[in-house]
Amino acid sequence: MTRLSVNINKVALLRNARGGNLPNVVQVAMDCEEFGAQGITVHPRPDERHVRFSDVPALKAVVRTEFNIEGNPTPEFMKLVLENRPHQCTLVPDAPGVLTSDQGWDTLANESFLKEITTELQAAGIRVSLFVDAEERFVEGAKKVGADRIEFYTGGFAHLYYSNKEQAVEPHRRCALLANQIGIGINAGHDLNLDNLRFFKENVSGLLEVSIGHAIIADALYFGLSNTIQMYLRQLR
Repeated sequence: MTRLSVNINKVALLRNARGGNLPNVVQVAMDCEEFGAQGITVHPRPDERHVRFSDVPALKAVVRTEFNIEGNPTPEFMKLVLENRPHQCTLVPDAPGVLTSDQGWDTLANESFLKEITTELQAAGIRVSLFVDAEERFVEGAKKVGADRIEFYTGGFAHLYYSNKEQAVEPHRRCALLANQIGIGINAGHDLNLDNLRFFKENVSGLLEVSIGHAIIADALYFGLSNTIQMYLRQLR
């Protein structure tokens, strides 16, 4: 079964809109696990508009499943990750003011940088995943720098899904076969939802984990958080 990691950034965004601690990000993370989530993901950005750097130690102390910290490996981000040692660190090439992650690494152009960062994180016992577009050269580049996994950026898939689902999934299907052949694990994330998740999972062989936040929190407004997590888990079975 593909594991479901719940990204709680949008919970933090709601909290930050009013100040205070409602909703309580740490409690929501614990509840997501209680409701069946197999991991918790956070993406602390430099402006801290979502999860704050100060949230990370508190989450590290309570997460009992898999803790995944994702973000651009700036010196501040690396310090945060190495001090808190999550199970997995997903490296994302976010520009400072980007609204949301919208592209993966060029693992060829950034080979030497990514190899250095990957080695440093792995030396601390942290599994490394690289956020990549579904292109064979980037998958091969991720393997070359020593990453344990790739995370497919699935925004393009989600956008095309409603008009041509086969065309939308084909690059991911093809790159997944390559990843399986060369021995690098596969994660996926961005705009996966109740409409497209099962189809993606059924067509991407060896999919180990999906990280979903925005859609889960949006669906939870209608179905409740516990029910929503169960609905997503059913899509992955």
